[in-house]
Amino acid sequence: MRVNGQVVTELGTKADPARDRITVDRRRVSIAPEFVYLIMHKPAGVVTTMADPEGRPTVRDLLPKLSVRVYPVGRLDYHSSGLLLLTNDGQLALRLTHPRFGVAKVYHVKVKGVPDGATLERLKRGVRLEDGVARVDTVRTLRSNGKKTWLEISIREGRKREIRRLCEAVEHEVEKLKRVAIGPLKLGRLEPGECRLLTEKEIRALRQAVRLSA
Repeated sequence: MRVNGQVVTELGTKADPARDRITVDRRRVSIAPEFVYLIMHKPAGVVTTMADPEGRPTVRDLLPKLSVRVYPVGRLDYHSSGLLLLTNDGQLALRLTHPRFGVAKVYHVKVKGVPDGATLERLKRGVRLEDGVARVDTVRTLRSNGKKTWLEISIREGRKREIRRLCEAVEHEVEKLKRVAIGPLKLGRLEPGECRLLTEKEIRALRQAVRLSA
């Protein structure tokens, strides 16, 4: 065995795999990275960043102490709540947010008024916004009291404030927006402000959803 080109002759010689070049029979020894996957129920009024120049609460304030740094996958705007995935697995994060992989994000959305069938169809066909035509993947009514309506909307894109802008474009302003799923990952009963580690089953399902090996 060699460390940085020098043959190791003393028992108990220490080396850091992250900094030192370790070879055995001329083959480099690599250490698998320590990936961490967290699901958080982001409350409204919290910024989806690790720091905020305006001093607002951030998702970092809600994280437990970890041995590695994790980062949010995608965003939820300041006024929105719900499922947020945080990880240091950059390849998974990239694929979950890239439109090419078509991972659906599901939201429960409270809007003003009662959208009729034609309005819901318009959302699916496409609505022209300032940055081009946008559309939802699926939409259905969950419940309504005649003045407000809860919709379940899924999208596969990730434009800034896309659902809010789509609903405003069809004259049904969003009052509340909560993400409840990203692909196979569900928010479940996690309370606002809480987070937990993903199970091995959840990690495998997410990686399979974006065609990564489990």
